[in-house]
Amino acid sequence: MDVLIIEGQPELGEVWKRHLERAGMVVTHVDGHDRAIANLTENCPEIIILDLVLEDGNALSISDFASFRCPETQVIFVTNTTFFSDGSIFAHAQNARAFLQSNTPPEDLVAMVVHYAGYDTLKASASGEVSPEREAS
Repeated sequence: MDVLIIEGQPELGEVWKRHLERAGMVVTHVDGHDRAIANLTENCPEIIILDLVLEDGNALSISDFASFRCPETQVIFVTNTTFFSDGSIFAHAQNARAFLQSNTPPEDLVAMVVHYAGYDTLKASASGEVSPEREAS
């Protein structure tokens, strides 16, 4: 399974990346709008973990681009603010699946990724599979 992390705090993004890789996922971490759009132009990850407040660019425009370019990709928004804490993010981003605080334990973030991608980490690790193809809907 491919996961794209768009997080401006390098240390936090790397912590998440290591936890997801331990679960057998292929993870790319970028730190801003331009790199995210460049990545999405070439790849369609199953899941995007997207910091809602980026120093470089706008998270909602990245989500919109992903929705257009990769309609099956699901987005887990993370933030360290109370902005959108009323749940309205789901009205603004059609590909939003979850909204978490940045300080969510990494193992909980991994569980959310596994859940929304329908990825069985035990089955994948037992079979040696690293990046399963998405099942047809």
